[in-house]
Amino acid sequence: MIKGLGVDIIEIKRISHAIQQNKRFIDRIFTISEIDYFKSCNWSMNTIAGNFAAKEAIMKALGTGLRGFKWTDIEVLRDDLGKPFVVLDNNAKNFAEKQRISQIMVTISHCKEYALAQAIAM
Repeated sequence: MIKGLGVDIIEIKRISHAIQQNKRFIDRIFTISEIDYFKSCNWSMNTIAGNFAAKEAIMKALGTGLRGFKWTDIEVLRDDLGKPFVVLDNNAKNFAEKQRISQIMVTISHCKEYALAQAIAM
């Protein structure tokens, strides 16, 4: 049963600018595992912006926005085939459990200027 749906689109330049302006941006928004993935992708701004959009879409699917938990409580990783998957931790995990959300599916896409993500909470 679908409990929530979220979508987000972000300008890739906006994420690039945020990273250049704020040295703590990456560490504040992303987990160590996500950062390791970015390193393996040669710090692709498309990938970083895609993960950012995914986190925003997940928050919308949860119906909360960024309330009661941190950015790093939501983790967007990739399986062996490159498919993104979601891991919730700490307060985001607790919130999802209270809402009886057992899985969040996510998809990410991008073009030259934009990254887009959609999330479905089930």
